[in-house]
Amino acid sequence: MAPSGPAATAVRALARVTGRAVLAAGSGDEPPVTVPRDPAREAARRELSKPVYHENDPSLLQRALDAFWDWLDRLFSSAASATPGGAVGLFVVILFAVAVLAALWWRLGTPRRRPASAAALFGDRPRSAAEHRAAGEAHAALGHWNQAVQERMRALVRSLEERALLDVRAGRTADEAAAEAGRVLPGHTDRLRTAARDFDDVTYGGRSADEQAYHRLVTLDRDLENTRPALAADATAAAHSTRQGVTE
Repeated sequence: MAPSGPAATAVRALARVTGRAVLAAGSGDEPPVTVPRDPAREAARRELSKPVYHENDPSLLQRALDAFWDWLDRLFSSAASATPGGAVGLFVVILFAVAVLAALWWRLGTPRRRPASAAALFGDRPRSAAEHRAAGEAHAALGHWNQAVQERMRALVRSLEERALLDVRAGRTADEAAAEAGRVLPGHTDRLRTAARDFDDVTYGGRSADEQAYHRLVTLDRDLENTRPALAADATAAAHSTRQGVTE
């Protein structure tokens, strides 16, 4: 069968080169002139380097994929030859490894990134609770729930500082603020911890907040404003008991 495609093109190119060499030998009774090997090879190389002979060559991506699949085939062949049972044994080993990974995933669940650090709740520039609330509402109006949650948590803590229920302290974290506020307002301890966790998740944990988390913080902030601190309530009750004792 006659060659076709690039091979046929290359053969025709070599034939043309050879034909030119033969014509260069002359005609008639003169002896043939032989072309040295190196010039003939160079002429053939120049001819075959023309773009017309490479129109159907595989692309760089195709060559890279072919090399990858060849490497993968050699890898599996080597692994199969080293595994008892050959290809079947290798298949069983892979199935076992997949089953182990699936069991671990089911047992441990999806890994969550934990907060990388416990940085300060507030930045360098102090802002009032009203300013933090306004910033939170502006972010919420745009659907920026991460920033809205952050600003509302800051508003909540700043409000407690402005009411002197928490001392103003630079570098306080959300967890520390929740723990300290929980001692003064024990009826909201669990909600304060949840708020601090939401703040940490979106600020350091790489997670995203939603509208529900923001409105949960808004409700907590309003409830705290209307809650009397436990220390004041205890002092009032003690004073009332004292007055009752004196009267009796």
